[in-house]
Amino acid sequence: MRIKKSTVILHLIAWLSALLWLIPLLGSFMASVRPYREILHGWWDFTEFNPSLDNFAEAMFYSDFPLARGILNSLLVAVPATIIPILVASLAGYGFARFSFPMKTYLFVALVLLMSVPQQMIAVPIYRILLSMGLIDTFLGLILVHAAWGLPWIILFMRNYFSTLPIEIEEAARVDGASDFKIFRKIVIPMTLPAFASAAVLQFMWVWNDFFLALLIIGSSDNYLAVQRLPYMKGLYHYDHSLLAAGSMIVTIIPMILFIVLQKYYIKGMIGWTVKG
Repeated sequence: MRIKKSTVILHLIAWLSALLWLIPLLGSFMASVRPYREILHGWWDFTEFNPSLDNFAEAMFYSDFPLARGILNSLLVAVPATIIPILVASLAGYGFARFSFPMKTYLFVALVLLMSVPQQMIAVPIYRILLSMGLIDTFLGLILVHAAWGLPWIILFMRNYFSTLPIEIEEAARVDGASDFKIFRKIVIPMTLPAFASAAVLQFMWVWNDFFLALLIIGSSDNYLAVQRLPYMKGLYHYDHSLLAAGSMIVTIIPMILFIVLQKYYIKGMIGWTVKG
């Protein structure tokens, strides 16, 4: 079978793009498993090569800002900040996809517009509201902000996915006397698991990696999330790039594990709403 020239070019571009992303990751990994003195001239210098996990252990239990505590704090924020908006958005998205109600079009346009608002534009109002509620420097305050921030795009995402599901099954169940909520719980949700997985991965990674809102709301060092602790891993006498690389690799492990576990459903969810029927 003859391979088209355009196919070869597209594959070549894809491989080159992947390589451009992998080189920095490889550099961080090589720096993380080597002592600082070995990477002074670059991670690609293998004049000395004595790999170990010492940097990872030091990062996890770093004296002033242990990364182990930061990972726990990040999980306490990221897990509920992922589950809450997905539960709410699934109900709202189903409503937009299946029912007619007053102001439906205007509400949907408002959701789309909300997605374009940058965080920095509403940082001061968010801070003042949380301050008046006594939620500054609390995980609950950060969870509520992340949950609210994720709602618009998750509603849009779920609405698009629900629109691709065959409505005939729901109509048959409704004829048999099933309520709307029972149809949603027994029929729609099982067919929507790929979309839930996709939304969960994207929302979790966003919350896990977000630095701006964490910096705005969390102020005490004990409550610092994992991403807030990385800049403080300087080493005793100089910036220890090996220590920073190890900390960065540790922070990426949990989102990577989540993606690997949900990869099958994630891909189905991302491509499912693009195909009608």
